[in-house]
Amino acid sequence: MADEPVLTERRDGVLLITLNRPDQRNAVNLPMAEGIAAALDELDADGDLGAGVLTGAGKGFSAGMDLKAFVAGQRPWVGDRGFAGIVQRSARKPLIAAVEGFAVAGGLEVALACDLIVASRGAKLGVPEVKRSLVAAGGALRRLPQRLPYGVAMELALTGDPIDAERGYELGLVNRLTEPGGALGAALELAATIARNGPLALEATKAILQQQADWSEGEFWQRQGELAEPVMRSEDAREGATAFAERRDPVWQGR
Repeated sequence: MADEPVLTERRDGVLLITLNRPDQRNAVNLPMAEGIAAALDELDADGDLGAGVLTGAGKGFSAGMDLKAFVAGQRPWVGDRGFAGIVQRSARKPLIAAVEGFAVAGGLEVALACDLIVASRGAKLGVPEVKRSLVAAGGALRRLPQRLPYGVAMELALTGDPIDAERGYELGLVNRLTEPGGALGAALELAATIARNGPLALEATKAILQQQADWSEGEFWQRQGELAEPVMRSEDAREGATAFAERRDPVWQGR
């Protein structure tokens, strides 16, 4: 329904998740956070879905936490998923943020909780919390230094000033750069490319990439093996090799 804070739509193996409070710049209140969490549960639970795209209705992605709701005592946190129903625990499956206009404050933190970011030229990306004597506590202070040079991450966090998507693309924060109005289409295309791959392999690959940062060398090989070996022994792995030999598209079973 059009008045729901979060809309979902299935498109050829991809779940499109739309933040739907355009008149409030898609600011995150509790109903929106619960809607995002429910959409991620749907994405992870459905074997017909291989990837997700998260975008915003209207002129921008999200301006972050709904401060009016916050002052009134509302906290848009959902269980172990945290702020906005995503920043502490995102989807197991690949998730792409499609950003038009702006992704600032908690809005950028929601985008950073996705695996990839597609943004249109001129879109503003930033964490201005310090300008309001707040702290960007929704994951930006962890994820920005992981994706950007330390000095750039520090400047963004301490000044509160945004960068544009073009600069984000140069620095590797943005994966794909589009003309205005093109971010969603490019994100859906990228998601469809990802969703065509083996679902077990996608989940294991994402898990290894996310978790390995603080593993020692020995832990890496052990933990990677624990996650990768079941995939290597799966029916899908055999199907992938057989399909390659037979020069046809694989038919995945998720087992």
